[in-house]
Amino acid sequence: MEAYLDNSATTVVAEEVKDIMIKAMCEDYGNPSSLHLKGVEAEKYIRTAKEIISKNLKVEEKEIIFTSGGTESNNLAIIGSATANKRAGNHIITSCFEHPSVLSTMEFLKEQGYRITYLPVDKDGIVDMEALKNELCEDTILVSIMYVNNEIGAVEPVNEISKIVKEYNPNIIFHVDAIQSFGKYVINPKKAGIDLLSVSGHKINGPKGSGFLYASGKIKLNPIIYGGGQQKGMRSGTENVPAIAGLGEAVKLCYKDFNEKIEKLISIKDYFIDEISVIENIKINSKKGMEGAPHIVSVSFIGVRSEVMLHTLEERDIYVSAGSACSSNKQKNVSATLKGIGLKPEEIDSTIRFSFSCDTTKEEIDYTIDVIKENILVLRKFIRK
Repeated sequence: MEAYLDNSATTVVAEEVKDIMIKAMCEDYGNPSSLHLKGVEAEKYIRTAKEIISKNLKVEEKEIIFTSGGTESNNLAIIGSATANKRAGNHIITSCFEHPSVLSTMEFLKEQGYRITYLPVDKDGIVDMEALKNELCEDTILVSIMYVNNEIGAVEPVNEISKIVKEYNPNIIFHVDAIQSFGKYVINPKKAGIDLLSVSGHKINGPKGSGFLYASGKIKLNPIIYGGGQQKGMRSGTENVPAIAGLGEAVKLCYKDFNEKIEKLISIKDYFIDEISVIENIKINSKKGMEGAPHIVSVSFIGVRSEVMLHTLEERDIYVSAGSACSSNKQKNVSATLKGIGLKPEEIDSTIRFSFSCDTTKEEIDYTIDVIKENILVLRKFIRK
C-alpha cells in the first residue's frame, strides 16, 4: 500500500489540469504576444485564468500577476513594495516563523538598509498582537504575515492583523503569504484589507512552476523582472501559457464543492490526531478542527530523529516531510517555525509533518499509524545506543 501524506510539499496534478495543459502545449502553442491567430488563441488561456482567479477572490483581473510560483510571488510582493515605497520609510514587520522565501527575502532587504522586525509567536504559532501594535511606527511601510504556517498549520488572524495595521496607518501595505491557505479558506482580499496575496499552483493540484500575486491597484509596486513588458511591465517574459491555463483550472476545481472538501479534510486530520495520540512520548504541534489548518499535522516523535522516521516510513511507501520542502537542502538549519513556538532541541530534531488531501483515505491513515507503532520502539532503542 502507498500513502502519500506530503501534500503541503506538492500535490498530484488533477486530470482536468493535465488535459488543458496538453492542449495549450500541443495545439494552441502560439506566443500570447503574437498578433496572429495562434497568438490570440494562446492569449485566451491567460484571460480565462485571470477571470477565474479574479472572480474567486472578488478582485479585478488587472490585479492578478502570474508568476513562476509562491517563491517568486513572495519576492515580488516584498521587494517590489519595499523598493516602490522607500521614500515613505524603511521599516518592515514580519513574523519569526515565515516560509524561507519570505525570511530570505527579508534578509536581502536588511542588507539593502531596511530595518526588519520579526514578531514573536505563542506556543501555538499565533503572532503576538501586542508586539505588532508596539512595533508599528511612522517608518513602517510593509507588514508581511503568512495565513497558514507550512510546518504546523497554525492559522494566523489575518483580519485582526489587517485591522491593527490599517487603523494605525492605512498606507502601510499588508502582504499575506497564502500559499498553504488558498484552496482551504475562502479569501476576499479587499474585504480583509489585504494588499498583496501570494499563491502557488502546485499546492492545489496545479502544475509546478505556476502561481500568481494579487496586487491591489491602490498600491505602488516595482517589478523585479525586466524585459519585454508583458503583464503591463510587472512581470516581463513570455507567459508560461500551459502553466497559467493549468493554474486557472486548478483554482476552479479546488473551490468546487468546497465545504464538503474541507469537512472531509478536517475529518481525516482529526482522525489521524486521535489515532496517533495513543503512541507514547510524542508531541502534537497542530490543533484539531478549525483551530488549525485542515490539512497539516506536525508530530514530534521524541527520541527518534526526523530523518530516521522519514526513511523508515519511506521504506513502507509512506511519504511525509521532515519540515518545509523548500528548506530540505538546509538540514543543518534549525526550523524557524519549531524554534519560534518554543520546542526543545530534541523535539525539533524529531518532528515530522503529515499533510493530507481530499484523496487521503482512512485506510492510508490506519496503515501509517500501524507502521509507526510497529517501528517506534525499535527506533528509539537504536537511537539510545
